[in-house]
Amino acid sequence: MTCDPFIHHARRCWALPAALAAALLAGCASTPPTPDWKLGALDAAERATQVQLRGNARVAALQWRRARAEVARTAAPALLARVELLRCAVQAASLDFAPCTAFDALRQDAAPAERAYADYLAGWPLTGAQRALLPAAQQQALRDAAGMADIEDALARLVAAGVAVRSGRAHDGTWALALETASGQGWEGALRGWLQADVLRARQQGDSARAARLERRLQVLGGQGRPAAAPGVSQRAD
Repeated sequence: MTCDPFIHHARRCWALPAALAAALLAGCASTPPTPDWKLGALDAAERATQVQLRGNARVAALQWRRARAEVARTAAPALLARVELLRCAVQAASLDFAPCTAFDALRQDAAPAERAYADYLAGWPLTGAQRALLPAAQQQALRDAAGMADIEDALARLVAAGVAVRSGRAHDGTWALALETASGQGWEGALRGWLQADVLRARQQGDSARAARLERRLQVLGGQGRPAAAPGVSQRAD
């Protein structure tokens, strides 16, 4: 399995270093009991991830606040940065390229791997050393765009597709894979974001037939709204 520790559920990805999972929930039956704050943070982060992908922003915000509150009990900004990084990754999976200001406020205390991952999510060029710090799933996506389809974890795959769009590396296959992934998981919120952006993309390409097909899919979701603005490449602030 190609596992992205920043976004993979902790219970299925125990032994990865520098991982959100390892930070929030390390241990197994042969170790001392896991502290309550870790269990609470993991539960809240998992719930927040799922409801955000399903498009329930209000409940997701409540669960992210709960995850932050649990981690804040440690007074460890590096751990809090990992929670915010997970939230940034979920945003990228839905083509939400809003600045990750909460992580940025904690960046100076984040580990090098977390800073490299944040730069990756923002679509910034990475050095070789930074690439080596990325989760294996995202390294795979950077090495070979076609290899994105081999990422077994659906969320890691969708994050890789979102970053490819943001950094200008996406092609038709990337869009098709993202739509298939979000649809297959029933992630209504993420799927709506990808469909809306692809409608605009189809119109810009003059492909009215494809735009109409995508709009019919939006109608099935209900309340298609206005197509989102075309995703752009983030510019790094000096």
